[in-house]
Amino acid sequence: MFRGDAQLTGVSHDELPSLLSVRWTFQAAEAVASTAAIVQGTVYLGCEEGIFYAIDLATGQEKWTFKAKDEVPLQASPLVLEGMVYFGDDDGIFHALDASTGKERWTFETDGQIFSSANHHQGRILFGSYDAHLYCLDATDGRLIWKYETEGKLHGSPGIFNGQAIVAGCDEGLHIVNISDGKLVTRISMGSVTGASPAVAESGVYVGTYGNQVLGIDLATRKVRWRFEDPDRQFPYMASAAITKDTVVIGGRDKFVRAFDPITGQQRWSFRTKARVDSSPVVVGKRVFVGSSDGNLYELDIASGKEIWRFEAGAGIIASPAIAQGCLVVGTLDGTVYCLSQKLPPEEVKK
Repeated sequence: MFRGDAQLTGVSHDELPSLLSVRWTFQAAEAVASTAAIVQGTVYLGCEEGIFYAIDLATGQEKWTFKAKDEVPLQASPLVLEGMVYFGDDDGIFHALDASTGKERWTFETDGQIFSSANHHQGRILFGSYDAHLYCLDATDGRLIWKYETEGKLHGSPGIFNGQAIVAGCDEGLHIVNISDGKLVTRISMGSVTGASPAVAESGVYVGTYGNQVLGIDLATRKVRWRFEDPDRQFPYMASAAITKDTVVIGGRDKFVRAFDPITGQQRWSFRTKARVDSSPVVVGKRVFVGSSDGNLYELDIASGKEIWRFEAGAGIIASPAIAQGCLVVGTLDGTVYCLSQKLPPEEVKK
């Protein structure tokens, strides 16, 4: 799923080879803004032509495709859970497909675009819509269990922590909602709207805003603990943060990737790319992988922010890297999907 777990931490517990090279490429019909989900040897992602793909992780060969009505863009990232694939589209339709065949099991219609990636909790699927609602559906049949109304569009995904959904939106509020009944627990003012998804940890909630700030929010006191704002570079944050025990990493439209102390908000380092960073970073051990609209995928050292390696994709990257089984998969704005892994010997490539 998007960001790897229900708390949207952006931390992968898989391992990657120290040196990466292209194992395969796959050409989608249009730009890929959707972050892939990788489950049991299959890569799942959508493109802006309205086609959803299942791709074999080992070979890069297409397993099946699903086409949304009227070729509506698929920009939300998929959730794969217990043999089903869940995602929304720009027509406001939420889809549930059979993960093995691509056959549609059920749909649910909202009144706004769905950019929010789905999350899950105890047989329930949660996602936001541009109709200003957070939805909770039964994973089996798509039955509406409850919907919670905010005062603005919901672009980002809800994080889940201690039986509660945590979602930030375009009404400048961070909403904490009980998953059991859809009732509001509390609303915390962020001071600005956001299109990002909150990263949730024991130490708090971390999210960037359109007000050019990164926030660290204390869940216990229900207050903003710290705010970061670069006085010289006033640009919004669309990427979601990655959070480890001692570091918050996030990219911004100011072209920088930055790391912060999660408790104090002190900036530890910054790394400048050549264009905006809407791709959300992923942490693998002591390494950070993040794409940029400059067409590069960067590998940074999480302690220092120094560049270790880069891959020149040749087209902008706004999707986030997905990592599983020793492979990194990411799509680009020219529709190319790359699988980076340990280089195979020639005899294996021919197979």
